[in-house]
Amino acid sequence: MPPLNSKPNSASTVSPAMIKELRARTGAGMMDCKIALVETAGDMDKAAAELRKKDAALAAKKSGRIAAEGIIALAENDSGAALVEINCETDFVANDKTFTDFAANISTAILTNAPPDNDALSKLKLTEGTDVESARQTLIGKVGEHISIRRFAIMSAKTDSNISVYLHGNRIGGMVLMRGGTPQLGHDVAMHIAASAPLCISEQHMPAATLESERAIYRAQAEQSGKPAAIVEKMIAGRVKKFLKENTLLGQPFVKKPEQSVGELLGEAVVEKMVRFEVGEGLEKRSDDFVAEVMAQAHSK
Repeated sequence: MPPLNSKPNSASTVSPAMIKELRARTGAGMMDCKIALVETAGDMDKAAAELRKKDAALAAKKSGRIAAEGIIALAENDSGAALVEINCETDFVANDKTFTDFAANISTAILTNAPPDNDALSKLKLTEGTDVESARQTLIGKVGEHISIRRFAIMSAKTDSNISVYLHGNRIGGMVLMRGGTPQLGHDVAMHIAASAPLCISEQHMPAATLESERAIYRAQAEQSGKPAAIVEKMIAGRVKKFLKENTLLGQPFVKKPEQSVGELLGEAVVEKMVRFEVGEGLEKRSDDFVAEVMAQAHSK
């Protein structure tokens, strides 16, 4: 957080107890709290407002930076579960307790309040009384990296359905809503979703645009073979069938027993909904090259 300009003649109005109180209220560092209190002649409300302005300014400054690291956080209770992906710039911050505590608080707020989207989430109040967006900005001020809440998913249990969740560390999360089956089956299916990344539950759920895109690729490949049109169509149909088997949950080989498909594993049980989050999936990644950076600095001198 950029330091505020201090006013020495106001320092006498600031006590250690005031600094401690402001720190507890805002989460800012001790020195930042002291400077803010000096700047505002010990006015606690004004000092807190100044710290929030600095956090907001820093958050805006860092908003364009790549944040593709982070964690998947989970919250669950008897009525449902929520997964959320929260991103930062480095794995160092992703493993910091301040960051993981923030992620845990956000996942709990999502499960408790069921916001419809990220905009509504940003306005939710956390247990300490501040809203999510202010807490995010404060965290940016603490860790010095861009922080973003990328996406979240909520599942609510039904009288005839159960939710199962599987986390692979804090990088990948799978969540499934199933009707029928046992808790062990639900766990296995959630684990499979996390491990095998199916695009959808069944062939009927495959997006038409995705299927058409794949079909166009297969057609271009098949037509290069020079085979008759009838054979080309059979080649395309075969490749589409293979694509659907490999990318639908029910068609994929079960990760713990590949000779059996997930559809066969389920038996009479039915998967009603599934979610899979992987940290940084589809995001631009940082391309840090320390040697190149040092060389660039050396040549600039």
